[in-house]
Amino acid sequence: MRRAAVSIPSNIAEGRVRRTTGEFIQFISHTEGSVAELGTRITLCLELGLIPKQDSAASQPLLDEIRRMLNALRRKLSAPE
Repeated sequence: MRRAAVSIPSNIAEGRVRRTTGEFIQFISHTEGSVAELGTRITLCLELGLIPKQDSAASQPLLDEIRRMLNALRRKLSAPE
């Protein structure tokens, strides 16, 4: 879970320093994958009884907000100048 969580800002940072906007957008896709991976791991931990339901429930709005921010960033980068 830590690896997936750390990958979220790391992918954004790596994409930001790429030479083209297209490459940056590709790294946003990688970031979305890391968000999905983290969400899946949280769900699995809940189902396996490794975390309480309240922790899982608290994380969902945060993951949703990250998804919204990534979508907004993608739209901004994809918009014609």
